[in-house]
Amino acid sequence: MRTRRRNSMAGSERSVGSKKPLPPYPSRQLTILALCRICEPIAFMSIFPYIWHMVRDFKITEDESQISFYAGMVTSAFTFAEFSTSFIWGRLSDKIGRKPVLLMGMTGTGISVIMFGFAPNLWVALGARALGGFLNGNIGVLQTTVAELVTVKAHQPKAYTVMPLVWCIGCVKISIVGPMIGGWLAKPVEGFPGCFSRDGIFGTFPYLLPNLFSAICVFIGVIVGLLFLEETHAERKHRHDPGIELGRSLMSRIWGSEKVEENKGKLPAKAVPEEERPLLSENDELLPGYRTGSARSSSPPDTVSEESLDLEEGGGLELAEAERAPAGKVFSRAVIMVIISYGILAFHTMAFDSLLPVFLSTSPPATEIPAKLPFKFADGFGWDTQTIGFILSVQGVYSLASTRLLFPFVANKIGALRLFKIMSVLYPLLYLFTPYIVLLPDSLRKLSVYGIVVWKMTFSTLAYPSNAILLANSAPTTLTLGSINGAAAMTASLCRALGPIISGFFYTQGMESGYSGLSWWVAGLVAVMGAWVGLQITEPKGRMDEKEDMDETTEDEPRTTTTPNKDDRTRPSP
Repeated sequence: MRTRRRNSMAGSERSVGSKKPLPPYPSRQLTILALCRICEPIAFMSIFPYIWHMVRDFKITEDESQISFYAGMVTSAFTFAEFSTSFIWGRLSDKIGRKPVLLMGMTGTGISVIMFGFAPNLWVALGARALGGFLNGNIGVLQTTVAELVTVKAHQPKAYTVMPLVWCIGCVKISIVGPMIGGWLAKPVEGFPGCFSRDGIFGTFPYLLPNLFSAICVFIGVIVGLLFLEETHAERKHRHDPGIELGRSLMSRIWGSEKVEENKGKLPAKAVPEEERPLLSENDELLPGYRTGSARSSSPPDTVSEESLDLEEGGGLELAEAERAPAGKVFSRAVIMVIISYGILAFHTMAFDSLLPVFLSTSPPATEIPAKLPFKFADGFGWDTQTIGFILSVQGVYSLASTRLLFPFVANKIGALRLFKIMSVLYPLLYLFTPYIVLLPDSLRKLSVYGIVVWKMTFSTLAYPSNAILLANSAPTTLTLGSINGAAAMTASLCRALGPIISGFFYTQGMESGYSGLSWWVAGLVAVMGAWVGLQITEPKGRMDEKEDMDETTEDEPRTTTTPNKDDRTRPSP
């Protein structure tokens, strides 16, 4: 008994002393993914400054009050088309890999913006935007790629802020990059008469230049992804990638390979963590997953990773079997609840984004409607576009800071699940109080608007990444992440398209009837539904928890320094 207890204590000490450190944060691949991603929001949002003028130049109507309706059609065409194909692209990424779908999506975006720049009428513009939505399935696949790059929960809060930050840089309400491109380059004949002729191509197509610029940005992203973005799909990432080899070869010619030659042979490939391997190295041993067949056969046995051997000796068959899991197992109750909460969140936050500029620009009614507080009142701010634009730019700066600094801190303290539930419960209060700021004295109005903007952006930057983490952790296997994120992207796209339409309808009805807060309160009711759904969410024991448990079990077992041979790996342990 004493001997057994002594051995147990020794085993515990060995477990504590030999505890594995966390794997490196995948900063290299996340940076490359961000470079691929940043071009798309610029291309998507850069039309906003000139879309009204573009539709007016189509001369489809003489009534300027109808131009906004047609401009909204052009803007929404992308979202509705994206809704119809997001799940298909996500499912395809489960079959052929994440990288090919991401590259196809970016290529489709580039083609669509060029078509949009050459659009001679409304119908071609609608078709170009719809084509971009059909061909772009990157939202769900991007989230899937991030989920596969991040293998431990400790890295999730930081990693899941990368894509929102990138979107912020190109988004019209969050930053100034996309709108600056659209505003400066549209109608270059008028803006830069000394450089562009009215008889030239940019005189015939006055909105071509900003779209060409966007297309160039997109195709640069395609090249970066082709040469440096590594596949993350569990079955596909170990296959030969000519693009990666070409990128390493090109960069080694540019930077030279002296340092690579110095370090060659010092460490076997399996001793170097994947995220610590040089991106620009030409040493084939550092990236065994991208070797050619001849390179694999000529390498020493101890340089081949165990993971690669497992795939070659049947691991791939097990993964394929997991991929054929029935839909009921893939879309479990936990996954479905997170997807529903994501759609509701997208609906009411997009409603807020579309309502706020209208709310601030609406003038008080010409005919005064008697107010009966607390619910019946109709008023407006009547601010000009410059004031509203400055407020939105402040919103963008704060959003960047909140996403980068606040979310990782809070998520690490209380966890993604608890954070999302708190945000879901508190969100309805935002929509309850927002319409009442119009009743404040003039000296407090602007300050209250900034307060509401900070309130809203704080909630958004905390809610969206935590929801993405919950969705990734609820997936039963990485092989189904594409389908799950595709379904979530499809749901969110539909809700983002419907949010501005429904909220705009209720805003018009509310102003006419004297209840200017009607649209806000309708959005609040939707947020109440989101709170109920959010409280039902559970975070089941998922892939990462199982991996951590396996690591703890392995640490408790005595470790050997010898590498098991092929027969030992397949023979059951005694």
